Amino acid sequence: MTLAASQLVYGYRERIIGRDIALSLERGEVLALLGPNGSGKTTLLKTLLGLLPPRSGSLMLDGARLASLSPAQRARALGYVPQAHAGTFAFTVRAVVLMGRSAHGGLLSAPSARDHAVVQAMLERLGIERLAEQPYTLISGGERQLVLIARALAQEPAYVILDEPTASLDFGNQGRVMREIRRLAAEGLGVLFTTHDPNQALRHADRVMMIREGQPIASGRAEELLTPERLQELYGVGIETVRDGDGRVAFLPG
Repeated sequence: MTLAASQLVYGYRERIIGRDIALSLERGEVLALLGPNGSGKTTLLKTLLGLLPPRSGSLMLDGARLASLSPAQRARALGYVPQAHAGTFAFTVRAVVLMGRSAHGGLLSAPSARDHAVVQAMLERLGIERLAEQPYTLISGGERQLVLIARALAQEPAYVILDEPTASLDFGNQGRVMREIRRLAAEGLGVLFTTHDPNQALRHADRVMMIREGQPIASGRAEELLTPERLQELYGVGIETVRDGDGRVAFLPG
């Protein structure tokens, strides 16, 4: 079972952002998307989610054309974690996570006992149950990011797509989120995340895709693809490689 794109051209009616994208995300694996700012990563994610129609090419979800599925069907299959935002309305954290259950009952349906149970489980899973009755607008940016992840998981999707999930998190919560990504894959979900940190991709992704200015640069196994030469090509800066006492590699801008 796979989320797959072939010869994908994506963007907006007035402007093409990227082209020639071929990728596949299988259940049980983690795919990291690397690229400089302005390379079209967020627009690509929105296209894979069906939020933007592809300009051309093929986009399939478990053998069906993504465009043929209803919004509810897509929501039950694809969970999305955008970059954290401040929010406008002072919903409680619990209410925000509960919104993820709308894929299973509709926005106007009364939440069921199962809905509340799933929400509670996601709050506990992300370690944010203490925030449950706090207004979403008054918690920190890092805490909001964890709430958005909990909301996506409350959908009980088959695939989770995360846009820079650790961008606003402190060091400890970055580790928590990245461990959660691996845990989701171990439970059989397909996970795609974007990041500016090649070390996160090296440590936590099975495969990596590199794009620059909307064009694919390279794709392959993380441990094989992530080299100083490839990263220098992608980012246009020198890359220094360091190793810890256990021989694990980390990359630093030179």
